[in-house]
Amino acid sequence: MMARKKPYPHNNDILNAMLRVFSRESIIKPIDFPDKVREELRKEGFYVGLVSTKRIWRIYEEAVRRGFIYDYLGVVVGYGSEYWEE
Repeated sequence: MMARKKPYPHNNDILNAMLRVFSRESIIKPIDFPDKVREELRKEGFYVGLVSTKRIWRIYEEAVRRGFIYDYLGVVVGYGSEYWEE
């Protein structure tokens, strides 16, 4: 019997993976964030070969701007940490 292909993650799946990463780890460096999200998706059984870093950041920024999540990483201009703003 042939193995089924792993499903591609939808944007909601990626957002849920982000939330799981944030709930498990209190401090995450922005540079490590995309890899941690991909690893979380891989654990959930998704195919992550086509999940780009740009897509992860776009979903993160969109979620912050819509108010779904707080800017934990302090990378969205005008949101979250005042430390990065000058």
